[in-house]
Amino acid sequence: MRLLNQSFKDWQVSSKQWPVDYLLLAGLVALMVMGLTMVASSSVAIGEKRFDDPLHYLWRQLFSLGLGVLAAIIFVQFPLAFWRKRRGFLFLLGLGLLLLVLIFGREINGSQRWLPLGVMNFQVSEFMKMAVVLFMAGYLDRHGHAVRESYEAVFRLALPFGVMALLLLMEPDFGSTFVIAVILTGMLLIAGAPWRFFVITVLPIALLLITMVITSPYRLARVTNFLDPWSDPFGQGYQLTQALIASGRGEWLGVGLGESVQKLLYLPDAHTDFLFSIYAEELGLMGVIALVLLYAFILWRCFRIGRKSLEQQQVFGGLIAYGVGIWIALQAVINMGVNLGLFPTKGLTLPLMSYGGSSVLMLLITLAIVIRVDIDSRQQIPSE
Repeated sequence: MRLLNQSFKDWQVSSKQWPVDYLLLAGLVALMVMGLTMVASSSVAIGEKRFDDPLHYLWRQLFSLGLGVLAAIIFVQFPLAFWRKRRGFLFLLGLGLLLLVLIFGREINGSQRWLPLGVMNFQVSEFMKMAVVLFMAGYLDRHGHAVRESYEAVFRLALPFGVMALLLLMEPDFGSTFVIAVILTGMLLIAGAPWRFFVITVLPIALLLITMVITSPYRLARVTNFLDPWSDPFGQGYQLTQALIASGRGEWLGVGLGESVQKLLYLPDAHTDFLFSIYAEELGLMGVIALVLLYAFILWRCFRIGRKSLEQQQVFGGLIAYGVGIWIALQAVINMGVNLGLFPTKGLTLPLMSYGGSSVLMLLITLAIVIRVDIDSRQQIPSE
């Protein structure tokens, strides 16, 4: 035992001398490989039906991953001062894109969230999540003391984020609105804002969401359907009942990779929002536990980077790492919860797993910034 403890201490010392957090990189690579495997498995039937190519969605996901990795390699070279100086511009750009998507966007399944760019349909809300993390990190770095002492500094955020929430809800994109609200709250609390500010940031958005749901019979039916999907298993509850059947078939060890039945056109969106159900069917409860632990590991590494940066007074970079960790973990929990019937359908992907070019691209770019934060923290380089 003494030898084991000494080996662990030696490993801790050596890991501090690494130029970058290789454990985080390993976790991300593992997640991407698992994602590619599951996209290939879950999309064979729908790819064959729509494009006469069972690997159609795999090739497109590979393209998005390749583009994301290339972008990450480029953006990891940018100093944090680059993002700090342009955080306001990026936020305004995001608002402009949200407005454009309402005018020129492509409508899919009743939601107008995508800008057609030829090679892919770009989901602007994914860019907005990155812009929000960078904007808030800069704002809290600059006004951290005021945020901890008074309401005024928090109220100043009401106009820009209120406009953003309104544009998102007009698409409508309830899931991204909720995720961004929690990211904002989490970053405020980590920066030292009192708990009472939670009411200021989340309550107005929550009331707006509730109002929009109650006043729309369609939205109300969609939100409440998850409470009892078996009451209408061939209508409003079809997708969720099929997802639950898939998860139940997996039992402990799964039916085997590639052996899912529900992906054979029974479960809609099997390669996107409901990929987790196919994963659970093929790899079982043990596979689900492994995936949850992998997301928890990535969250831990992001938070560790954030804590080290804050200890070195690198507030901007530290809050970015915390914000991205919250983003990934929260979105993963919501997606899994939707697949298991714990939450109403939100239209959120499983990060770096589900099919979706915009999500993969923006997550990899944002994670490249987190890696830059880690590099600067290890080298003790100030963010400006």
